[in-house]
Amino acid sequence: MKLPETYVQHMQELLQEELDDYLRAMDEKPANALRVNTLKISPEEFRKIAPFELTPVPWCRSGFIYGENDRPGTHPYYYAGLYYMQETSAMVPAEILPVEDGDLVLDACCAPGGKSTALACKLRGTGVLLSNDISASRQNATLKNMERFGITNAYITAADLNGLADRFPETFDKILLDAPCSGEGMFRRDPSLIRAWEEKGSAYYAPLQKELILAAAKMLKKGGMMVYSTCTFAKEEDEEVVQHLCETMPDLHVIPVPNRYEGFMPGIVNGCEDCVRLYPHKLRGEGHFAALLQKDDSSGDTAVKAKSDRMPKEAEEFMKLLSGRLKNGTLSCRNDQLYILPEGMTDMHGIRVIRSGLHLGTVKNGRFEPSQALAFACTPEDFANCIRLDADDPAVMKYLRGETIFSEEGNSGWVLVCVGRWPLGFGRKQEKTIKNKIQKGYRML
Repeated sequence: MKLPETYVQHMQELLQEELDDYLRAMDEKPANALRVNTLKISPEEFRKIAPFELTPVPWCRSGFIYGENDRPGTHPYYYAGLYYMQETSAMVPAEILPVEDGDLVLDACCAPGGKSTALACKLRGTGVLLSNDISASRQNATLKNMERFGITNAYITAADLNGLADRFPETFDKILLDAPCSGEGMFRRDPSLIRAWEEKGSAYYAPLQKELILAAAKMLKKGGMMVYSTCTFAKEEDEEVVQHLCETMPDLHVIPVPNRYEGFMPGIVNGCEDCVRLYPHKLRGEGHFAALLQKDDSSGDTAVKAKSDRMPKEAEEFMKLLSGRLKNGTLSCRNDQLYILPEGMTDMHGIRVIRSGLHLGTVKNGRFEPSQALAFACTPEDFANCIRLDADDPAVMKYLRGETIFSEEGNSGWVLVCVGRWPLGFGRKQEKTIKNKIQKGYRML
């Protein structure tokens, strides 16, 4: 591919005798990959049912490169939230952050939510995930991806990171900051980024990254761990940003990444050798940088429990169909909307919140309408009335297009429509007819 001469010179200084290998790699087709939603299915089980050619990603147990002729984005399993399509190197930051059950986790610049879905899988429904991005419009994509994954323990917010740091000092056990960058590592996959690089480059992004990393670090608990990552090669945006953090906040230190796989290269600045650099000529992926940091000492629990609201009578009958698992937490009724808030971090006063916890549904005109998010969070065991369709059943595609379908399975009333054992959405059944209730934004176009 055609690269600017100034960029080639930049990479020559960085790679020296490996430049030709890098340039050859840039003319090759990038690998396409997906990451399995382990909240719904194990990687092993997914391999058994997936009609794709799958090659494991070495550094991500739930990651797979799929075949050139495969189209996973059009399969019903995608609409059921069984996987997220993600570039292989982009799987690294969430993978190396050692999230544990019950952690309070912040994804600081999260849109469109791919890394947030990975962090949620590591939490396994415990703790709290705060997925933040300064852009409210970009958070629409995050919301959609998080709902499709069936995530119930997250807040999705649109806030300036400095304002968030003032609100939540030393609050989070783990933080991921995948910072805005000049995008050098994505030139092969998205050549349009080259023009943006020529217009802005590191001189624009490095000051912003230094501001963001300091704000993020202020929110990290003592003893907590943070990953800083970019998809660029420039040391000004990578190691030098990490150095700036460690010099400004001496209680932060770079620590070794738990697993270093073949093709993972060390940092190139003194004191940052434990950082990880990924190059397309070294592995099947694009360019990336990641650093794992830890703050000194330990601190106590900051969990806060809120008072639960009373269930509206319009929703009581529907809730009898729902298992207790999805009703655990704090019930919040705001206007006509019902939510279950995750325990541990319920006070979001002063923060622009796009979504709080699990949206159960809406009370309107004297009746309750369950949400699409609730459908995705269910399993057939969670809902008393459901129908299961095979992936190749024509009714699946009809349902995904928003059409009425027919089935003798299930009782009249609200019904959960599944492909296999994975929900696609709700329907309203009368005799054999199921009126489609899938939300428009989740339909197959």
